[in-house]
Amino acid sequence: MYGNIAIGLLVPFLGTALGSSLVFLMKKEMNRKLERGLTGFAAGVMVAASIWSLLVPAMEESEAMDRFAFVPAFIGFWAGILFLLLLDTIIPHLHMYSDKAEGPKTSLARTTMMVLAVTLHNIPEGMAVGVVYAGYKTGNVPISAGAALALSIGIAIQNFPEGAIISMPLSAAGKGKKGAFIDGVLSGAVEPIFGFLTILAAGFFVPVLPYLLSFAAGAMIYVVVEELIPEMSEGEHSNIGVVMFALGFTVMMALDVALG
Repeated sequence: MYGNIAIGLLVPFLGTALGSSLVFLMKKEMNRKLERGLTGFAAGVMVAASIWSLLVPAMEESEAMDRFAFVPAFIGFWAGILFLLLLDTIIPHLHMYSDKAEGPKTSLARTTMMVLAVTLHNIPEGMAVGVVYAGYKTGNVPISAGAALALSIGIAIQNFPEGAIISMPLSAAGKGKKGAFIDGVLSGAVEPIFGFLTILAAGFFVPVLPYLLSFAAGAMIYVVVEELIPEMSEGEHSNIGVVMFALGFTVMMALDVALG
């Protein structure tokens, strides 16, 4: 079991590292249309994971509450939204293709704030993987090893383009390829860390697992709506982001059903 958990926590991080390594293989900055498509795909994966891997198990675990089984999911979801809103407010960061930084004023370099923006939205992904494996570990939540692995693989798939999306612009902004690769990898390092911390917390507070599952869902939906959807829609009108969103959504849905 512990081997499965370790693999599950590291798989998404590996996806980020592999994506970041593309900076060594591609000479030019990533095509904008391709980037929007990959961002849409990542958003679709995160929305599907939030529903099938997090919110549905949270409500299934609360079935004893009958018609009020939605309450833990409702509370946890909003807690996740407000948590990311808080981080978004207190951590200085800069979204891709944005000229104005968010959060408190700072003298940090533009490239550093770009890395912080990606790191910020990797936190809920790590928590999502961690809480799902916590549910699998306790056996009190209807989450199988396959379902937990499906989430890890889904997050890894969407982390692959994200790694490239952060490392390549950093390289184009003047950072060396090696430095851009390291920054891309480090932006994903928070995922196994927060995943592990979430497993520890869930181990002490098993009754709150439904709240933690929906908390991670709320945090991921915040990232999708606040960051990914605007990025995939930015600039000249294109349907590529919407089509890739649908593809990411159905891939994650299929993974969850097939492996779960």
